[in-house]
Amino acid sequence: SPDEGLTPAQLAAKYGLTVSGARVGLKDYVGQLWGRRHFILAFSQAKLTAQYSQAKLGQLWQVATPLLNALVYYLIFGLLLSTKRGMDHDVFIPFLVTGVFVFTFTQSSVLAGVRSISGNLGLVRALHFPRAALPISFSLQQLQQLLYSMVVLVIIMLGFGSFPQLSWLLVIPALALQFVFNSGLALLVARMGAKTPDLAQLMPFLLRTWMYASGVMFSIPHMLEGKDVPGWVADCLQWNPAAVYMDLVRFALIDGYGSANLAPHVWLFALGWAVLAGAVGFVYFWKAEEEYGRG
Repeated sequence: SPDEGLTPAQLAAKYGLTVSGARVGLKDYVGQLWGRRHFILAFSQAKLTAQYSQAKLGQLWQVATPLLNALVYYLIFGLLLSTKRGMDHDVFIPFLVTGVFVFTFTQSSVLAGVRSISGNLGLVRALHFPRAALPISFSLQQLQQLLYSMVVLVIIMLGFGSFPQLSWLLVIPALALQFVFNSGLALLVARMGAKTPDLAQLMPFLLRTWMYASGVMFSIPHMLEGKDVPGWVADCLQWNPAAVYMDLVRFALIDGYGSANLAPHVWLFALGWAVLAGAVGFVYFWKAEEEYGRG
């Protein structure tokens, strides 16, 4: 045979064969994603609509779920444990609800991202498209759900004396940076979850630990005040990305949660976390593009 002794790579080169679903260059991959932008948006909207389609209250659960979580945390941490140290009652409730809504945005993005490949193998194996479209789409779905919740958040702000002002516009760049950060995390855990499905079972425990360390139910500076805590521990708690994005939204919306509670350079940290997570997550996910749906 004229092909005797040729390696598989040599045979492929001889007959012009290429790997099915081969990974393209990073620039071309970004172009493919942009070309699928309508699919990403439509897929996220469909998932959002279908999420509560079997419930009698339907889409009301998009708002009711984080609101009920905030109520539970208020009963436990606000009334029983009294974690509102240093804050008035009219500030603590908007502070708590904002923290719950903003952290839930990141939490839900990560939980959806870790299953975005392993939970959609039929779609991955049937169609050719940039696989990063799936975790990004799930992050976009959580952003849309957060926007529904923001309607309730605005009502709560008004009820507790925080009225619209120019600082409210800062919510837009804050959530945009958080969306980039969430998408990067979703891409990161999507690749991990594609190879290790058990990660989806472990992730809720990791996220719960992260939530308690991020000041969702309490102010980190007030909670550490008077305690013999090493400076690096306090810095890690205050500069972790979840705490940074919550602080930005709280500062923008809540009267009485002024600049004294917003550490200097927090916007630079928010930008840095978004760029770091977005870039690392995207490249890390792209490097395994050929492996998704195989095996």
